[in-house]
Amino acid sequence: MSEAMDIDPPAQSAKPANAMAALMAGAKGKAKADGEAKILSDAEIKALNDREGLPWVEKYRPDTLDDVVSHKDITTTIEKFIEAGRLPHLLLYGPPGTGKTSTVLALARRLYGPPYKKHILELNASDDRGIDVVREQIKNFAMTKVLFSKGFKLVILDEADMMTQAAQSALRRVIETHTKNVRFCILCNYVNKITPAIQSRCTRFRFSPLPEKEVQRKVEEVVEKEGVNLTDDGRDALLKLSRGDMRRALNVLQACHAAYDVVDETAVYNCTGNPHPKDIERVVQSMMSDEFGTSYSLITQLKIEKGLALQDLIAGAYDFLDTVELPKQSRIYLLDHLGSTEHRLSVGGSEKMQLTALLGAFKIAVELSQKKL
Repeated sequence: MSEAMDIDPPAQSAKPANAMAALMAGAKGKAKADGEAKILSDAEIKALNDREGLPWVEKYRPDTLDDVVSHKDITTTIEKFIEAGRLPHLLLYGPPGTGKTSTVLALARRLYGPPYKKHILELNASDDRGIDVVREQIKNFAMTKVLFSKGFKLVILDEADMMTQAAQSALRRVIETHTKNVRFCILCNYVNKITPAIQSRCTRFRFSPLPEKEVQRKVEEVVEKEGVNLTDDGRDALLKLSRGDMRRALNVLQACHAAYDVVDETAVYNCTGNPHPKDIERVVQSMMSDEFGTSYSLITQLKIEKGLALQDLIAGAYDFLDTVELPKQSRIYLLDHLGSTEHRLSVGGSEKMQLTALLGAFKIAVELSQKKL
């Protein structure tokens, strides 16, 4: 009688390492089962991203033009361009974190729907800024057509103010040649670094720093969804340091949430590396009232202990002087010397010498305040 044949049990598949591995494994399994790959919905993709732990800047990036924080006049104008079917080339400029990239990506979703990435070419000109990029990548993309689609494609050039002059000259010619089937969205921080020839071919929109109330509204929404224990003084410090930059506000909030159980004022200043307001107050009061040598030793010791740079102290002192009552001539003298010291540091001046010069300026400002007009 023959013995029963041993049959190995089916191998247990290893647990996918991450969301992308799970997605690929699911696609392969489905393909084997019925020869058809599953297309994930937007909700399923969002759920995968949430589990992967995306940066909050990307996780809470607006999906539609209506969701873009502030700048309603700009988004309304772009919406009218789309409805009329006459979208021009766009030049969006302004400080970082004010919604330029979010607006353009929301525009792409509005034009093409979920598969919008097939219709756009997104380049960061900080990395790809040479003339070869314009001649090869952009020109090749502009000359090809997407199968079964009509209308135009979108080329998004981020940080375009970093492009060389030769690349901008080549880009001008590409814009002229391929206007029929391509629209260019050029994003930059400094519009004066974009050549006039390109500026004249685009409709310009300026993105100003976001109002503090708008940043606060978004921060409170993220705090509620992520369960962040944010104190009132922590929120005030976060809004003050963000200076209308939504990207900075969310990045700092995420870093503080990862490092501290309670996000208070001290946690925010520690995460950003900015000097604490109490340290700034101590430094300014010392410079105005203590003897020269005592004040110099105190500031030097504080810089070593807290790892502060003189530029940070100057910026903090500038903000603190707004809260101090000073005679007009003393304030003007101090602000002038704060600006001069910061400039000399930016061109390679010695911190030690500039600190002594700044101390001297504060001593003279005190003497000026004591003189009778």
